[in-house]
Amino acid sequence: MYTGIVHGAYPLVEVVRKPGLHQLFIDLPPVLLEDLTIGASVGLDGVCMTVTSIEDGRVSFDAMQETLSLTTLGSLDVGDRVNVERSAKQGAEIGGHNISGHVDGSAEIIAIEETANNCTIRFQLPIALSKYVFKKGFVGVSGCSLTVADYQREEAQFSVCLIPETLRVTTFAEKRVGDKVNIEVDRQTQVIVDTVERVLAERG
Repeated sequence: MYTGIVHGAYPLVEVVRKPGLHQLFIDLPPVLLEDLTIGASVGLDGVCMTVTSIEDGRVSFDAMQETLSLTTLGSLDVGDRVNVERSAKQGAEIGGHNISGHVDGSAEIIAIEETANNCTIRFQLPIALSKYVFKKGFVGVSGCSLTVADYQREEAQFSVCLIPETLRVTTFAEKRVGDKVNIEVDRQTQVIVDTVERVLAERG
């Protein structure tokens, strides 16, 4: 479980591509290495990944074919930065919203509007996810807990507003129109929507 508050963005230092499997290597700072063990879970661009090795601060993760197909991790190369969050500890402050690290799909950036003190990014959602997003609701975007600033249901498009601190800590400042991001819808919203749809369907 994660909170959606990214600790920082760090570059991949090595990518080993094997059939149906990519090994991703990242050099993490001491603050993120504290008590980190093999088998622990770490969020990479919103994807819950398992630590497979730790050597002198270099940490590796295995991305299986399902992960490569569903998320943006399959397109990453050496030098590309990813948003990193350690899994939440018991009693930790939830500054964002609960994120499972189980990505539902990807969205494409279709517009970026920058002003002096903030940045608005608009995304094109897959139609299947559009019913789980609403204005002022939460959505996980590449591991970041963000509030939906505007939503156009018919077009399945939504936008978020990013403050300078979010741009500094995450990879969003590097994004361009056409780039893809990982999306995780709010699980509570998903349960409510799916339950209502099932009840209505059973009632005919």
